[in-house]
Amino acid sequence: MTRDDLFNTNASIVKTLVEGCAQFCPDAVLAIISNPVNSTVPIAAEVLKQKGVYDKNKLCGVTTLDVCRANTFVAKSMGWDPKDVDVPVIGGHAGITILPLFSQVPGFNVSDAELDALTVRTQFGGDEVVKAKAGAGSATLSMAYAGYIFTENVLKAINGDESIVQCAFVESDLTDAPFFASPCKFGKNGVEEVLGFGDLSPYEREWFDKMLPELKKQIQKGVDFAKK
Repeated sequence: MTRDDLFNTNASIVKTLVEGCAQFCPDAVLAIISNPVNSTVPIAAEVLKQKGVYDKNKLCGVTTLDVCRANTFVAKSMGWDPKDVDVPVIGGHAGITILPLFSQVPGFNVSDAELDALTVRTQFGGDEVVKAKAGAGSATLSMAYAGYIFTENVLKAINGDESIVQCAFVESDLTDAPFFASPCKFGKNGVEEVLGFGDLSPYEREWFDKMLPELKKQIQKGVDFAKK
């Protein structure tokens, strides 16, 4: 199943669910995990705007699985415990729009070839799972785990924990894309602050420049669907 197939299936589902949220729980923090997140989050935003209840701080795309994968790959490469690794993953949540910032992991040092392999594996880890299942399914348990981690952190922040920072795909002015995944500080009302992503290595800058046009294209696809 391609992401276009996912879009055709999930776009209408997300639109309908968010219409219900707008009517019955307009103040809820919405965590959109249905793929393609790069398009379904803009769909949700447009629906909420149409209903007059849009709050950019309460709409998030869940990109935690990308972070979990990057952490796991770094830990395996270096012989570390994944729980001790936190790779910032920015951009979006599909293919080349996923950009793990391995240069920001203290002590991480690999060859250029391994860096490239880990970057691509983080970007296309979902495809790896589909192939391993011989097309009979996709990532399910790992996605459920990522959803749990993200939601648990949102709830901790709502309940007063002031230390919650995690990556999320949110409305952002960090780039010229209207939505962008980056570290975000969460609080009692959802996203309190969209944080910057620091300096990029020359290697990461190359991926960033390739990623941004594709990300904007996928975002616009969601906006166009919601407005038609």
